[in-house]
Amino acid sequence: MLGNIELVSRLVMAAALGSVIGFERERLSWAAGLRTHMLVCVGSALIMIVSAYGFADALKNDHVVLDPSRVAAQVVSGIGFLGAGSILLRGEIVRGLTTAASLWSVAAIGLAVGGGLYTASIAATAIILVILAGIKPLERRFISVKQRRQLTMLVDRGALSFHALHEALGPGSVRVKQFVVQQSDDSPDLDEVRVELSRASAMEYRAICERLRQLDAVREFREDDAT
Repeated sequence: MLGNIELVSRLVMAAALGSVIGFERERLSWAAGLRTHMLVCVGSALIMIVSAYGFADALKNDHVVLDPSRVAAQVVSGIGFLGAGSILLRGEIVRGLTTAASLWSVAAIGLAVGGGLYTASIAATAIILVILAGIKPLERRFISVKQRRQLTMLVDRGALSFHALHEALGPGSVRVKQFVVQQSDDSPDLDEVRVELSRASAMEYRAICERLRQLDAVREFREDDAT
């Protein structure tokens, strides 16, 4: 049986490791932030401790066999409802999958701490933090930038605002990364509008182009090369 100091130390360590992951999510203003990750990690650690050591008295009886791994398996399954709560559907984009995965990973860290696997839990925390905070800038620089497309239109002066563009594109407006309007150099009666799209699939890109071409205010439409 664990001593009181060891028991409390495991719970405190779980809270500390969970806070490291939670802080990274908190700074991005996700719903599942610092406190949520700490609670998940501490709760998982406590469940693991109870599973492994909480039935010592019952094990003294004959013909009683307990499998601590069964409770740990239920934690892995049960954490799914928190992950589902962090996933949002905005238009045609699903947001929150990474946060849901971080909650699931934090639960695993808590189980590892509760089971006394300190090295594994610390190493997992470091790896997860690198994945969340370190790889995202690289993803933006080398992957997202290659999925950008730019459109240029000549439209009637003052006819196309961002609100009008949003209404014209509908759910496709979530792909708009940049919207710039300036007076055309060739004609004072026309505006030059540049629209930059991010992470638009080929089908989405074609649909957006078709909708913009059909706008009454559009006089000229040009598809620039993808970045």
